[in-house]
Amino acid sequence: MLIAIDHGNKQMKTIHSRPFVSGLMESITRPFGSDILEYQGKFYTLSNQRIPYKRDKTEDDRFFILTLFGIAEELHLKERYGEEVVHVSLAVGLPPAHYGAQNQSFIRYFSNRGIINFQYRDNPYTIYIEDVRCYPQAFAAAVTMMDRLLDKPRVLIVDIGGFTADYLMMRSGRADLSICDSLENGVILLYNRIRTKANSEFDILLEETDIDGILKNGESTYAPKVYTLVEKLAQDFVNDLANSLRERMLDLMSGIVVFVGGGAILLRRQIEASGKVGNALFVEDINANAKGYEFLYKMETAGR
Repeated sequence: MLIAIDHGNKQMKTIHSRPFVSGLMESITRPFGSDILEYQGKFYTLSNQRIPYKRDKTEDDRFFILTLFGIAEELHLKERYGEEVVHVSLAVGLPPAHYGAQNQSFIRYFSNRGIINFQYRDNPYTIYIEDVRCYPQAFAAAVTMMDRLLDKPRVLIVDIGGFTADYLMMRSGRADLSICDSLENGVILLYNRIRTKANSEFDILLEETDIDGILKNGESTYAPKVYTLVEKLAQDFVNDLANSLRERMLDLMSGIVVFVGGGAILLRRQIEASGKVGNALFVEDINANAKGYEFLYKMETAGR
């Protein structure tokens, strides 16, 4: 069974299940609740407290455990739980700038683990990860709208994620990995700026969900001054990101710029209002990278 997972610093995404925060709590005793994963004698629950940014996600097993949550959600939807071994092919990805240096270690991180037994929501799961393939983020998301990009000589893809904003040039449907990088300009940086400013100026402790509510649909239970602050800092953030890309000799006013990722969806109004992007396209599906991984895996293994 092919399962594609997008390992974001802010959220984990699969194709069919809802995204969940890349946060984890571990216990040696069974905690309260139902969404509990038991693996190798320990209990794990998801947390809204994200794992601190990790450039290398293979340093410990936390992202592997988060992967088990994602696999379990996908298998549950197909009722593939029980004692029978499910052979899993895993499609994953990395930021374009990290891809060359880390893709083999990321593949090894999930490989050669033998039969994996765990329980989730009191259902037993038995899996064997038989194949792992890794693809560049951003490019994978753009693949989902390739019919609109294939004949374009130059397309800049900007993936605004949790901790990083990744960019990648695509020429006539092919990724140009000589023009790619990861900037530490993800929305987590914006959240921290807004929370610090709101606390210092108004003595208010904003949560990320409060900020999301204002940016997504303008809804706020806070005073207008708080709404104005959030909108201004979000616009400044977008303008700074555009200027950073311009400093790297990337012209946003010519050609097509494809914005992908949860951060781009969240900040679409600010991107369109910035006046710094000539022809912007938005991939609105937050699961686009995972869908792209699945598509690229099928293309790579076709006829195998």
